[in-house]
Amino acid sequence: MCTLLAIETSTPVCSCTLSRNGETLMNKENYEGRSHASLLGLFVHEIMEYARQQHIRIDAIAVSSGPGSYTGLRIGVSEAKGLSYGLDIPLIAIPTARIMASMMKGNADEDTLLCPMIDARRMEVYATFFDRSLNVIRETSADIVEEGSYTDLLEKRKIIFFGNGAEKCRSVITHANALFFDDIHPLASGMAPLAKKAFTDKAFVDVAYFEPFYLKEFIATVPRNKVL
Repeated sequence: MCTLLAIETSTPVCSCTLSRNGETLMNKENYEGRSHASLLGLFVHEIMEYARQQHIRIDAIAVSSGPGSYTGLRIGVSEAKGLSYGLDIPLIAIPTARIMASMMKGNADEDTLLCPMIDARRMEVYATFFDRSLNVIRETSADIVEEGSYTDLLEKRKIIFFGNGAEKCRSVITHANALFFDDIHPLASGMAPLAKKAFTDKAFVDVAYFEPFYLKEFIATVPRNKVL
């Protein structure tokens, strides 16, 4: 039996879940935008207080490892590392795309691929391709989506595109084998089964050295009104 606290902050949705053996005990989610810095600590406090009142011992911390929002990932991973270190319990890192694919695999048949897409601004997305068993068919890549993108895969199989990056690609990817699902977000609650397996397999990361998978370097921009 294992009890895990999971944190997901890679997109505008902020979520935190307490689960036991993959089943949710308490879940906190907010869809209102990028307020992770103020919300995540509150969510964690509420869950920790619930665990204390119920005499629940947390066995490990799980965190979504990216790619995604640079700031969001840093907030989530910093919180997760602090909890892991402070409570002296293991840290588990789950790739964001795998969380999303796990949440959607029930919508795919044996021959359909799953493509979680995370918005990377403009017409660029972080895209990964999985089969229904969550085997990686193509590793995560930062893709500029245009007419003809992914035709080599679409000619062979149906592909389900989903995530906040897929929403802006619907008008560009028009192949008959392209299917789109709306309002699919990586969530801490969706991490529970993956985190449970990782805990069983002792697939932990080093708290001191672990960093999120940003995929691209962060580039700070100067607001227009600050440019001379």
